[in-house]
Amino acid sequence: MENCVFCRIAKGELPASKVYEDDLTVAFMDLQSVNPGHMLVVVKPHRANIYELDDDLAGAAMRTAAKMARAVKKACGCEGVTLFQANEPAGAQTVFHFHIHVLPRWEGDGMALAWPAKNPTREALEEMAAKLRAAL
Repeated sequence: MENCVFCRIAKGELPASKVYEDDLTVAFMDLQSVNPGHMLVVVKPHRANIYELDDDLAGAAMRTAAKMARAVKKACGCEGVTLFQANEPAGAQTVFHFHIHVLPRWEGDGMALAWPAKNPTREALEEMAAKLRAAL
């Protein structure tokens, strides 16, 4: 996609502070960093979201994210790492090119991940598991 900022970074058309690159992925520093060391792992071919990834591309993205998590832990000495990946507006996606945030974390860093647990019954869990198996 000619106007996609992540495609343009992957092609070298826009500047980025690259950390890692292979045939399928590129990792670079996030301009809107939460903490020092915050990176984005981007797949090189344009894929809007996770639904458009085949298994090889999905595996490549996760391998690079794991490699970047180990690197940021070693380089920054962070107390933890959060991987964040969002799909579609309802899922909090704002850039519509598949990417994974690699976020170095420290206690009290101000970033909060909160979800209101609904605590479904075992029967409801089993019903949903059956629907998901059928969707596979």
